Amino acid sequence: MPSSSIPSSPTMTTAGMTVQAAVMPAAGAPIELRALLRPALEPGAILLETIYSEVCGTDVHLHHGHLAGVPYPIIPGHVSVGRVAETGGVVNDLDGAALQGGDVITFLDVHETCGKCWYCTVAKASTRCPSRRVYGITYSADEGLLGGWAEAIYLKPGVKTLRLPANLPPERFIAAGCGLPTSVHAIERAEIQLGDSVVIQGSGPVGLNAVILAQLQGAGQVIVVGAPAQRLEVARAFGADETVDITEHAPGGRIRRVKELTGGRGADVTIEATGVPAAVREGMQMTRDAGRYVIVGQYTDVGEVALNPHWDINRKHLEIRGCWGSDFSHFYRGVRVVARYGDRFGWERMISGEYRLADAGQALADVESLKVVKALIRPR
Repeated sequence: MPSSSIPSSPTMTTAGMTVQAAVMPAAGAPIELRALLRPALEPGAILLETIYSEVCGTDVHLHHGHLAGVPYPIIPGHVSVGRVAETGGVVNDLDGAALQGGDVITFLDVHETCGKCWYCTVAKASTRCPSRRVYGITYSADEGLLGGWAEAIYLKPGVKTLRLPANLPPERFIAAGCGLPTSVHAIERAEIQLGDSVVIQGSGPVGLNAVILAQLQGAGQVIVVGAPAQRLEVARAFGADETVDITEHAPGGRIRRVKELTGGRGADVTIEATGVPAAVREGMQMTRDAGRYVIVGQYTDVGEVALNPHWDINRKHLEIRGCWGSDFSHFYRGVRVVARYGDRFGWERMISGEYRLADAGQALADVESLKVVKALIRPR
């Protein structure tokens, strides 16, 4: 099939010219700016000019080597939005409409799930598919432009794409970012009932998205436990009824405060979105007897935590549910939610820093030190 293309920047006009990318060469190594060849497209592929890519807390963990099987060097950036520059023949979006040059689209970073294995077909848990690969995480930079921290992204045949609705600007979508489908999955696992009291541990992008989604699910009370003050301010702007600053309360004090706010019982549902192992037992103790605890923040391995199975789980009759990653249904539903409720919640309030490719290392450091709520890479 022939390729179709639209006019683009000087470095993007023909195969063989170069595209700038920010590369993580190894765990712990400084981010490098590299020039990669602009690829020729195979049938069904898409070349996307990157508008924005986010800097996620997972990228910090990748930089510290906390996830097994990462094929360094990588181009980080697993959730991105861009403009179609070229397609390998006719390529359709999810709804079967042919993509056109200039279309603003996003895509599911999870790719190559097989649809045939036991996990895909019986368990209906494609996040556990052994063939699963992820843009910005499990593709090497040696394989091509397969991460968002670059001027362009190569979307392989079969990557699931969505046009952004006309009322959804790219900055609003990317502000919701990776935290959106992750929190959609967590809310799904939480099975929040109308009127439930919900505690969200963690005030990063996953936790802040969960603040919004818990309300839309019908929660009667939303409490956020986190820090720093800048993030808690955003949580309140998004509708959190109460915030508990972990810098002002020791763990025991945080548990007591949550119980004070929930009639002495604890939360009906608690969602852990911290990435800090010590938060797990604390969250279990914030949850009422016969309540539900969803762990979504422990995507990477950052250590172990001690607990007492009798007091923390069995005697409490506590239900614990893990939640790892997301699939296309969560991604799709998240985009629809942001398009529908964007003016009400203003997700873009999370954006507190935009960075050039050359400053990607600084963006990573600012996310790690919590200087920003949401950092974006804006390559152009």
